Amino acid sequence: MDSGPVLMLGRVAQRQGFWREPSGTPTSEAIALEAWVREAYDVLSEVATAYHAVITTTDLGERVQAASDIRTSRPPAQWLGKVLLPVAHLCSRNGEPPLPALAVDPHSGWVGEAYDDVLRVAERLPITDPIKRETHAAQARLECYRWAGSAPAGGGEPAPVPEPSGRRPRAARAPGATAAPRTPRVPKPPAPPTKPRIAASDRPVTVCDRCFMAVPATGLCDNCD
Repeated sequence: MDSGPVLMLGRVAQRQGFWREPSGTPTSEAIALEAWVREAYDVLSEVATAYHAVITTTDLGERVQAASDIRTSRPPAQWLGKVLLPVAHLCSRNGEPPLPALAVDPHSGWVGEAYDDVLRVAERLPITDPIKRETHAAQARLECYRWAGSAPAGGGEPAPVPEPSGRRPRAARAPGATAAPRTPRVPKPPAPPTKPRIAASDRPVTVCDRCFMAVPATGLCDNCD
């Protein structure tokens, strides 16, 4: 169990790990994730009741913590994937569309590579092309709206994929104007290949085939074994 120590910064107590509100009683990551999976399913089901609605991963992380009265000092990027993957399994088991497709990045509005886990649950290969991945997720969201009854009578259409962040239209060039010649660049020698470092939060999550919760590095499910 995570001990959840309390660090004193000046006169402000800052909790660490996982704890229950409002008492501050420490709890474990496994208990927190189990509670958050239930809340995430309910929140995403609610989001699906509004046609073309989505929820950012930041807002989803906050809502599941507030609804469960279990909080953590860790950012959602470190644990939300362990919540959305079991939700995807629950949807698949229940014959429902993948509700995790409704959770998008707060900056880009895209599902990103995390959506590959949803595809794997459906026994499909990951989509490497970002635009094709987002288009697939938009279609999955449409299925969620139809399932929740928020799509129009004709079935509706997928919402347009948001423009990639950082892309801006080029300024129009004046008629007859020509671009200034560019100075040719001297090619740099290729850098030696380096082995990419894989962060712990980027590694694939193993899910228990009985309760669909994330399995820790020990390989033993905290709920079933």
